[in-house]
Amino acid sequence: MSTRRPLALRVNRAEHELFAAPGDTLLTALRDALGFTGAKRGCNQGACGACTVLVDDEPVRACLTLAHECAGREIVTIEGAAGAAQALQAAFEEAGAVQCGFCTPGMILTAAAMLERTPRPSADEVRAGLSGNLCRCSGYRKIVDAVLRAAETGAP
Repeated sequence: MSTRRPLALRVNRAEHELFAAPGDTLLTALRDALGFTGAKRGCNQGACGACTVLVDDEPVRACLTLAHECAGREIVTIEGAAGAAQALQAAFEEAGAVQCGFCTPGMILTAAAMLERTPRPSADEVRAGLSGNLCRCSGYRKIVDAVLRAAETGAP
């Protein structure tokens, strides 16, 4: 007998039906069941930020969040990013902030939520806001520059 139960998730402004076990993470539901692969499976311990998605406009670690806890909430992945996240994607490209790209979706969604709260952050505020997202390729300078560039253009 399967312990999987029906689950309805609202992802990127659309309703999705799937089956998930009580212990399935949001990351597993998004990537494996629904095909939203922008959230990356990195450390699987919530330390790297590669799996970051927005739930009710707040960044969450999808690897630590149970899928069933997200029923009735609005989930946004990088595939459905709009507004500030779209401006950030352009700024990341212009600033050369994308290297391997593994951390980029989590960085962009975290930065988008930060810009919604703090539209004109200082470089130190950007560094603090992104501190839970790890990039193994860069020294973060171009990433911080990209977020500041997006803020200057009025990203939110």
